[in-house]
Amino acid sequence: METHISCLFPEILAMIFSYLDVRDKGRVAQVCIAWRDASYHKSVWRGVEAKLHLRRANPSLFPSLQARGIRRVQILSLRRSLSYVIQGMPNIESLNLSGCYNLTDNGLGHAFVQEIPSLRVLNLSLCKQITDSSLGRIAQYLKNLEVLELGGCSNITNTGLLLIAWGLHRLKSLNLRSCRHVSDVGIGHLAGMTRSAAEGCLNLEYLTLQDCQKLTDLSLKHISKGLTKLRVLNLSFCGGISDAGMIHLSHMASLWSLNLRSCDNISDTGTMHLAMGTLRLSGLDVSFCDKIGDQTLAYIAQGLYQLKSLSLCSCHISDDGINRMVRQMHELRTLNIGQCVRITDKGLELIADHLTQLTGIDLYGCTKITKRGLERITQLPCLKVLNLGLWQMTESEKVR
Repeated sequence: METHISCLFPEILAMIFSYLDVRDKGRVAQVCIAWRDASYHKSVWRGVEAKLHLRRANPSLFPSLQARGIRRVQILSLRRSLSYVIQGMPNIESLNLSGCYNLTDNGLGHAFVQEIPSLRVLNLSLCKQITDSSLGRIAQYLKNLEVLELGGCSNITNTGLLLIAWGLHRLKSLNLRSCRHVSDVGIGHLAGMTRSAAEGCLNLEYLTLQDCQKLTDLSLKHISKGLTKLRVLNLSFCGGISDAGMIHLSHMASLWSLNLRSCDNISDTGTMHLAMGTLRLSGLDVSFCDKIGDQTLAYIAQGLYQLKSLSLCSCHISDDGINRMVRQMHELRTLNIGQCVRITDKGLELIADHLTQLTGIDLYGCTKITKRGLERITQLPCLKVLNLGLWQMTESEKVR
């Protein structure tokens, strides 16, 4: 007896369809009634984010999404009221409005007029018209929010952070990249330093403060005292923090990833403070910190030897520093030393001899390495990623 695909039970079809990409899931629904019914099974669409252009009224749009169990939505262009989305998907879990430059406080205020307990993730990155007023609405009606992306929302101030600290106690991830008005006072609100006004976001695990130029070491003191569950902290391009601030971070037991990229006032002394503490960092990035040199590598070997990822791009390190570090770094998997122009084949040989667990290395712009050193690196048994980029050699030595 010949078996045809039309004989499969709907549950089997749904299982097959679940492996398709989003576009093909939609296409199989147009084949026949049986396939359409199977493709609308909620298991087919589990975890899918609908990407929508909201330009004109479509009465069937949101009932169709709800029938398939889709609760995650990204708005690619917003030419209708945001309330149209909220009313159409009352059980929405994730709303991505990143880049919706025409979204205003007024539009968001009309959408959030009652509690939305299902909403866990809200992305407002680059919604440049959003101000503290919107954060008041969010704090009032989105009490269960766990992830809030505000990167590039340059009108947010410390008052907005006070509102967040007052209302969003379940928040686990907050991105404040390039929020230029945020200062130590705002970070104090988040860390619960003003309990009389706001409890704080004490459950934060991921905090991005990249390019928040008004922050100083006082912010790091607030973070170390109040945000004790923090696991990932991004301070890249924060020119106001210094070595002294690293003392505050050095005893944060939960912290496992620290980004200090392009923090101009961080030097070997700051690394020393981190290494002398009780940190169990897995990832550290001090790339483009002009005051970082070989002594940092010695401190890392002494107190941060459990690192799995280390980025030192454009730092003033040499083969001597590599020699002082490599014998202790048994856990290291990723090493980024691009544009470290003092590294030679000797450094690469030391890396090849001792960092045998490396899976990725960046040698972009390391102008003093030759074919001989590169051949040693390519013999690393676990190596999967090798970035050469601007690697330069004499014509006779180039590897093709």
